[in-house]
Amino acid sequence: MLNPNVVVKNIVNQPTANAVISLVARILLAYIFLVAGWGKITDYAATVGYMESMGVPGAMLPLTILVEFGGGLALLFGFQARFAAFGLAVFSIITALIFHGGAEDSINLMKNLAISGGLLFLMLHGAGRLSLDHAIEK
Repeated sequence: MLNPNVVVKNIVNQPTANAVISLVARILLAYIFLVAGWGKITDYAATVGYMESMGVPGAMLPLTILVEFGGGLALLFGFQARFAAFGLAVFSIITALIFHGGAEDSINLMKNLAISGGLLFLMLHGAGRLSLDHAIEK
């Protein structure tokens, strides 16, 4: 009997497919953090105002940008990806609770939690073969 799960497992266990899928996953996870971090850089004053309206000191914005943009770059290039993934997962959970905790914003709460799940999975399995981590560890 055909088991689709086994078929997919056999495909993704091929070294090339595994490497490419890991790279695509990192790119997709990194994208949201790079865009969000860049948006905070280019609209700094408005972001400070929003943070302060939510009870978060505006002085935290440089750290936020470092985490989002720096963490996004780390994921993109697969550099210290396990550490970056863990940090971004924790960051995503914290920001979900602070900024998206209301019922009117539940979709963004769920989005942040889902992203955290993907990041924790990346933390467990690493960046893959097409990464700086793999090149450094070799």
